Formats: sequence, C-alpha cells, structure tokens
Amino acid sequence: MKSVSKISCLLAVALSLAAGATLRAENPIPDEYRTGGFAIGCQAYSFNHYSVFEAIEKTAATGSKVIEFYPGQKLSLEEPNVKFDHDASAETIEKVQAQLAKFHVKPVNYGVVGIPKDEAAARKIFEFAKKLGLWGVTTESVESIDTIEKMVKEYDIHVGFHDHPKQPRNANYKMWDPNYVLSVVKDRDARIGSCADTGHWLTSNLDPVECLRILKGRIMSSHMKDRNVMGEPGHFDVPYGTGVGKIKEILDELKSQGFQGNISVEYEYHWETSVPEIAQCIGFVRGYGAAGH
Repeated sequence: MKSVSKISCLLAVALSLAAGATLRAENPIPDEYRTGGFAIGCQAYSFNHYSVFEAIEKTAATGSKVIEFYPGQKLSLEEPNVKFDHDASAETIEKVQAQLAKFHVKPVNYGVVGIPKDEAAARKIFEFAKKLGLWGVTTESVESIDTIEKMVKEYDIHVGFHDHPKQPRNANYKMWDPNYVLSVVKDRDARIGSCADTGHWLTSNLDPVECLRILKGRIMSSHMKDRNVMGEPGHFDVPYGTGVGKIKEILDELKSQGFQGNISVEYEYHWETSVPEIAQCIGFVRGYGAAGH
C-alpha cells in the first residue's frame, strides 16, 4: 500500500508540474529564425527615417531573420500617413504580415511602448502582440506592473523592462540601474524581466556583462549595442566587436544563462546608410556561433 501511495503521490506531482508547464508555455522563437545560436535581428527604430515596409526590407538586407517593431512608424511610402502600432487596423496588420512574408522576416518584439494600468487599454497591446506572434513586449511602465503580470499570464507574452541612460537631473528615473529593475521583477512571473539595452548601460558607465549577471535569469530580450566610448559625451554606435561594448563577453554570458529571447540591433548612427554596419553586427554573431562558442 505504501508503494502504491508513493507512486500515486509522484504521479500527482508529475501531473501538477505538467499542468504548470502547460500554463507557462514559453512561446519559443523557432530555431530557424536564429543566427549564431541567437534570435538576433533589427529594431525597426534603426530605420526610423524610413517606413515599416522599408524597415522590413532593410532588415532582410542585413542578413537578419527577425525584427522588433516600435510604435508610430509610418507604414509605407504609399501610405505615409498611416502609422503602425497596437491601434493598427486589421487591414494594416495584414499588409505588414504580407511584407514580412515576402522578405522571410519574423516579428518577435514590440516597444518601447507605454503599458497603461487600465486592463482594457493594456489588453490592446497584448492582443496586437498575440496577433503578430511576438515573443515579447518592451516597456518602462513600472507603475503598471500588476496589470502587466496579469496580461503576461493571460497571453503568454514576455515583458522586458527597458533601460535608458542615467538622468543626472532626474533622480526619479531608476531604470538605468539593473538592481532597480531586478527589484521590480524578481517576485513576479518568470516571463517578466529586463530588456537589456547594453549601449545605454555603457552610457551610464556600467559594465554590461556585470549588469547581465545581476539580472541573471531575468533577461527577456536585449537592445545590444557596441559603442566607441564608454559614458558621455560623444558616444556613437559601431559594428559589433570594434568598440568597448564587450559583445563577445555579452554573448558568452547570455549563452551561459540559457537566454532564449530576442536580440535587437538598435543602431543609432549613420541613420540613412546603416545597413552595411548592421550587417557586420549580424555577421559577428553568425561568426560567434560558427566558431562554436
């Protein structure tokens, strides 16, 4: 009887774990969209001088397989007055999906976007993310954490809290500090964490690898940048591996953490002609994987 009871107990535990796994399915990014072992592509903001349609085409031209959208970019040259965001019509979304299919690019993230406390308003963002099949949403809306957690559980969409640089004249801005981000997310659903903007950490004079270690297990996505210098003033983006951004070490750390989210190249320099430099960034990660790191 004891043996039967023990087996029943173990079976109950196994069923409970299986049910939990079903409830917390991670909506993984398929391997076919990974480069060098990572789901790396472009943040459409790199092409903010262009339309969404052009951003998708340019993303493909860099060798990227995934893209992260941001709210408010004009749709196309033909429809410059139509903006693409979570308020987009079904027709507009279908047009974007057709362009994505044409260039074999998968959307994986959306942000940085404000997420309201109001559930109905927040749900519009998550419905949009679900419709596009996104891995995650990027925000800085700490004040909406309770609503965000509810939406994450309901939609199985990851949320990463993004960091902009430290603001010397605004002590209330704390997102630059990985310890603060950790304090916000550590007791929340496992799908809530950091969108690690490594370039902004550099601007704040923080070591990006140490920041990743502080947030271990809570990295949902990254805006990964290499920079010519650390801190202000005069910083600008450079191709991966040519600056002070510790890109190889960052990739090593993400790999050691079992990171499964997306990496966006958010290249904020040479706005009109950045495709070759972004392609170098993608090539660096492709080479990283080919070298067996």
